[in-house]
Amino acid sequence: MPVQLEFLNAATGEPKTSRAEANPIFRDEELLDAYSRAVSHVAEHVSPAVVKIEAHQASRGRGRGPGGSGSGFVFTPDGFILTNSHVVHNAAALQAQLPDGRRLQADLVGEDADTDLAVLRIDSTGLSSVALGDSQKLKVGQLAIAIGNPYGFQCTVTAGVISALGRTLRSQSGRLIDDVLQTDAALNPGNSGGPLLNSQGQVIGVNTATILPAQGLCFAIAVNTAKFVAGRLIRDGRIRRQYIGVQAQTAPVHRALIRFHGLPVEVGALVVAVEENSPAQRAGLLAGDLIVAMAGHPVGGVDALHRVLSEENAQLDSITLIRGTEKRTVAIKPQDRPTES
Repeated sequence: MPVQLEFLNAATGEPKTSRAEANPIFRDEELLDAYSRAVSHVAEHVSPAVVKIEAHQASRGRGRGPGGSGSGFVFTPDGFILTNSHVVHNAAALQAQLPDGRRLQADLVGEDADTDLAVLRIDSTGLSSVALGDSQKLKVGQLAIAIGNPYGFQCTVTAGVISALGRTLRSQSGRLIDDVLQTDAALNPGNSGGPLLNSQGQVIGVNTATILPAQGLCFAIAVNTAKFVAGRLIRDGRIRRQYIGVQAQTAPVHRALIRFHGLPVEVGALVVAVEENSPAQRAGLLAGDLIVAMAGHPVGGVDALHRVLSEENAQLDSITLIRGTEKRTVAIKPQDRPTES
């Protein structure tokens, strides 16, 4: 039985007829508040650009083996799709299922495990696409809308707010992803690679991870990171990062050494091992060296070293390290990092 609402007349205390009862043709959309209208508008206009990604693994026999699935979104009318690297990594074949039911072969343009992003391409034109926003303009508390395919339920819409900005998240490659967005918009397996949107229907992030068993702790790669990575993947097929060939861990610098040498950091990157025939070996680095700077850039730990090596067009020609109690600066010539399978 439908619930009947009774409103009292403020003057007489007698029941008065609600507006909906007085006007039986009063439409549901007129009852929607601004929040609901924003979510409904975004869902209506963006859902046609959200696709289900099916990743098939190679089987031992003939044909395709079982695989996983995730989400993605078309960001150009000629078929470029953004998704997560972990959705498509090592797939033997990829398919994109459009909301209209079409299944199209998807080709991997490139992926970057360090930011958990990948670009695919489908052979079609005139596709619905979604606009990319600006994550630098975001504020904590503003509306965030997620669209994806959790557990295969296509074009599922959830909404929440931006819970925090500037988080860091450890990628599957082991490197930190900077400038990650935190949201309480519900994400589940299958949402990976789908868009996180603002109230104007612009992509502000690429949904990537949740923390289990916590509720409301979900994360998305900021769209400004995604725009940079997508551009490089389309241009080069991969992100070029420099490589020196050390295994390292973050370690503190003794306070006496900080004061004596006037070091700009309190922690550095402690070299645990040096790879054979690497730039580090040729430069004379040894296990036990503590890297504190590179070409004048302070290195406050392993993640800071990764960031320095990722800077495009950075002229990295020297490393400053502490060996024992001695401060040394040695010449080094980094090279492009080998492509990981």
